[in-house]
Amino acid sequence: MLGKEVRMNRLFANKSGNVLVIALDHAVGWGVLDGIEDIKRALDKVAEGEPDAITMLKGTANKVYRPYAGKIPFILKCTTFSPYHPMVDTMVADVSEAVSMGADAIAVGATVCYEGQRELLFNMAQVTREAARAGLPTVTHIYPKGVGKEKQHEAEFVQYAARAAFELDVDIIKTFYTGNPESYKKVITACPAPAKVVVSGGPKLSSIREVFQMTYDAMSVGARGVTYGRNVWQADDPAAIVRALKHIIHKKGTVDEAMEIAKQK
Repeated sequence: MLGKEVRMNRLFANKSGNVLVIALDHAVGWGVLDGIEDIKRALDKVAEGEPDAITMLKGTANKVYRPYAGKIPFILKCTTFSPYHPMVDTMVADVSEAVSMGADAIAVGATVCYEGQRELLFNMAQVTREAARAGLPTVTHIYPKGVGKEKQHEAEFVQYAARAAFELDVDIIKTFYTGNPESYKKVITACPAPAKVVVSGGPKLSSIREVFQMTYDAMSVGARGVTYGRNVWQADDPAAIVRALKHIIHKKGTVDEAMEIAKQK
C-alpha cells in the first residue's frame, strides 16, 4: 500500500511523528457557528498558523481550499450528522471523490453504544476497505454518544469506541478525551501501533489553558495528536493557538510555554 504510506507520511510529516489537524466540517452538523460564518476567512486564519492538516467537507475544499492545495494536507470528511439526526452520520462523499480531489485521507463518522451503530460500522468498514484499495488512509470520528452525555467521556465507553475502529482497520482514530491521562492511557493501549489515536476537541472549553492542558496530558500517555475545531477557530487569534498547540504536540512543550506563545494570561 505505497499510496497509503505516501499520504500518511504527508499527514505525519513532522519529525515528532505526531499531527495537529484543524476541523472545519461543523456547519452541517452543528449549524453555522460563530467563527465559521465566513468560511474562507476562518480557513485563512487557521492556515496562517500552518497546521499539519485540515478536515473539510467537499464544498469547502472545492470552493475555498485551493490557495493551500499542495501546501497544507487535507482530509475529506465523507459523512455528517446534523441537528436533525444527531446520532446518524449519512454518507455525503466517497473514496473516488477523495482521490480525485487529491485528499490525503478520508474521514467517516460513527456513533456507537446504541443499536444504530450497526449501520454506521458497516459504512465505516466499507469506506475503510475501498480507501485501502485506493491507497488512501481512513480517519474515523467515533464517539460513544449512545450512552448519553453524562457517560460518553468515561474510559470504558471511549475505549470501546476506539477499539471498534481499530478492529475495522481504521488508520487514525479520533475520539473523546476521558478527562485524565490515567484513564486515557487505557484507550491508547487498546489501539496499538500502527493505529494512531488522536484527541477530539469537542465543545469549546472555558479557557485556552484547559485546551492546552488536555493536549499535554493526552500526548503524555501516547496520543499521536489532536483534531480541534471550535477551540481554535472561535479563539481571538486562531493562528496563535495553532502555533501554541504545535509547540506541545511536536516539541513536547509545556502548558505555560504554550500560553506564552498564544499570548494568553
